[in-house]
Amino acid sequence: MNLHEYQGKQLLMRYDVPVAMGILVEEVKEAIPAAKKIQEATGIDLWAVKAQVHAGGRGKGGGVKIAKSLDEVEKHAGAILGMQLVTPQTSAEGKLVRKVLVEQGIYYPGESEPQEFYMSMLLNRKTSRNMMVYSPRGGMNIEEVAEETPDQIFTEEIDPVAGIQPFQCRRIAFNLGLKGQAFKNMVKFIPKLVKAYQENDATLVEINPLFKTSDNQIMVVDTKMSIDNNALFRHPDIVEMRDIHEEDPMEVEAGKHDLNYVKLDGNVGCMVNGAGLAMATMDIIKLSGGEPANFLDVGGSASAKRVEEAFRIILKDQNVQVILINIFGGIVRCDRVAQGISDAYKNIGDIDIPIIVRLQGTNAEEAKDLLDASGLEVQTAIQLKEAAELVTQAIDDPRCK
Repeated sequence: MNLHEYQGKQLLMRYDVPVAMGILVEEVKEAIPAAKKIQEATGIDLWAVKAQVHAGGRGKGGGVKIAKSLDEVEKHAGAILGMQLVTPQTSAEGKLVRKVLVEQGIYYPGESEPQEFYMSMLLNRKTSRNMMVYSPRGGMNIEEVAEETPDQIFTEEIDPVAGIQPFQCRRIAFNLGLKGQAFKNMVKFIPKLVKAYQENDATLVEINPLFKTSDNQIMVVDTKMSIDNNALFRHPDIVEMRDIHEEDPMEVEAGKHDLNYVKLDGNVGCMVNGAGLAMATMDIIKLSGGEPANFLDVGGSASAKRVEEAFRIILKDQNVQVILINIFGGIVRCDRVAQGISDAYKNIGDIDIPIIVRLQGTNAEEAKDLLDASGLEVQTAIQLKEAAELVTQAIDDPRCK
């Protein structure tokens, strides 16, 4: 589950991780009072107004603005709230901005030059250990840094039993080029970040930039945080942070019916039982000349009702020109799926796109007989190759263009 920037910072603050002071604003009229409160607390008369959406590159799309006066805070909040923010990480349609974060300015006079770093926590799947990735070149696209100057990317693996060690924290601070009080503050900062990552069952905590202020404080300025969905039962407070407006509506609807659904950009809808078979089915669709429109796993114990709901979700995608249903009857019986298809036809009404059903396994013959006898406009197949050929024919049919 992805979190907004302000939500990630709220979690980090619970572990005494220093973050830039900010106040969430949902209406323009709240912007100036928020800015005044920040000014009173920090003594800084410079602010950032930041769109809160699940996408990076907000600044490039006009979703982050610097304000040098209260009037500018209000002006920027009014411009960003309600805008369709398009960034390199959104679709062409962009995302509607419903909230902004009014945050303290971080560049202010002091005894040293400010610095921006990159730091993230994630799992190294090769070693099954948590890992810190960091760079002295923060505040920019880390992929570009890795490509152009790979020597500026550092990693530190964390022992799952011993945890991060003091010598590792010192090495990180040294590689970031810190010294004096800033060095000491970074050494204190790192264990707190690791603890926040681990105790919240995060899959990613990315801070870019991690900032050294002109008075040598270490501060989180921007963060992305993702939580393992399988661990959310341990974190009901984090579950309440979910923002379904930032998720695909069809994926949200699928989740209500315990369907594993991911929308893609193709023209062939697929419904499968089992994640592995779903991946193989998507490959078959590609080989047959189509493009998968979705990943949809109805699960091993799919009921007729669940199959019907899966149908409804697939049909909401206007790009779908043909549907391939690929069922292996192991735990689930093929005739039960066939009944779900029949029910869907009756309850949904006219379905004007070709439907190909491949059934194999428990009660496959009975399922085929049920569909053949139903009078429905469904093409059935037993072999996967046969189903792929039917998909090709359907794609080539002028009615599907």
